Amino acid sequence: MKDKVIQAARELGLEVEVRTLDAPTRTVAEAAAAVGADEAQIAKTLVFVADGDPVMVVASGAHRVDPDLLADVFDVAQIRQASSEEVRVATGYPIGGVSPLGCHLPIAFDETLLEYDRVFAAGGDGNTLFEVDPRTLADVLHARVVQVAASSPPRAA
Repeated sequence: MKDKVIQAARELGLEVEVRTLDAPTRTVAEAAAAVGADEAQIAKTLVFVADGDPVMVVASGAHRVDPDLLADVFDVAQIRQASSEEVRVATGYPIGGVSPLGCHLPIAFDETLLEYDRVFAAGGDGNTLFEVDPRTLADVLHARVVQVAASSPPRAA
């Protein structure tokens, strides 16, 4: 899977070093710990099914994605998170290693990732990732930069 990510990066003119780590990077917490970054700098890649078709969301690891916002972004009536089998069929990657590179799906890109100079995205499996400028990543993916985060509930006084 790492080779697919490297090839896709080359095709997009994106220069990244796809690194395989000893530590697992399947979850936001694991990835952040493995690279010594804040969870908000982990660009998690999620797949949803929008009116029957797969779509991708690249979101900050700091929050949950709001499906209602995604329905508006993709202009669909129904949206749900894809099953693990649907993720693999749509992307070729297993859950825990889904890279935004090499999938050719419509992409919503979390605007909060642009607050960082560098973010970390999965590199095709549960131990591999790459570091990238989020603006460059959104640009080469032709992603729509939008709000995808669920609103936080009000905090008690």
